[in-house]
Amino acid sequence: MVINGMQKLTLLDFPEHVACTVFLAGCDLRCPFCHNASLVTGVPEAVMSEEKFFSFLDKRRGVLDGVAITGGEPLLRHDIKEFALKIKERGFAVKLDTNGTHPDALADIIGAGAVDYVAMDIKNSPAKYAVTTGAEDIDLEAVRRSVGILLSGKVGYEFRTTVVHELHTADDIREIGRMIKGAGRYFLQQFRDSGEILGGTFTSPAKEEMQEMADAVRPFVPSVALRGV
Repeated sequence: MVINGMQKLTLLDFPEHVACTVFLAGCDLRCPFCHNASLVTGVPEAVMSEEKFFSFLDKRRGVLDGVAITGGEPLLRHDIKEFALKIKERGFAVKLDTNGTHPDALADIIGAGAVDYVAMDIKNSPAKYAVTTGAEDIDLEAVRRSVGILLSGKVGYEFRTTVVHELHTADDIREIGRMIKGAGRYFLQQFRDSGEILGGTFTSPAKEEMQEMADAVRPFVPSVALRGV
């Protein structure tokens, strides 16, 4: 596994865990507001070998109890399941971030018991998925299949949407609610410009705007909450 970024300690990326975060390059989407542009479009150098990573992990026993794997899109990596299983074998919990465009890989890694928690990004309402992801050929059926896999409850999960003032409305969030109806956890994350977004000029929605969106989705997902507000 080529590791393209590393955060050695986080209390935020993996709910209820003290974790480190591993960043993997490569993504099949081009969301213009993406805050990890270099991981998406470029080919960053490896910052750590797999051997060095596991040496680091072994030394953090008793300090860390989890590893969050993010990207890019981790499910593009052919060796992601084996990598996650090696982490599990060392006694650490694994969280996976995904955009949901690879339902077969998602089902496989869950079925193998390689992950404990999955965070899936729901980019926008179906009608605005292509413009929001920068992918005109986006396979919405694949996204819906991934939603169904998580709703089956075989692994802990959350759905989340990064809300951008210029791209999302309360009606869009309501339509997302229809897609994930009955979900146990849904988070609306307030967009923040990292200074490294892919393109365009975007702004954060106001707190009142975020609250209106949360109200719009509650008939479908009562457990909706705000992040970053």
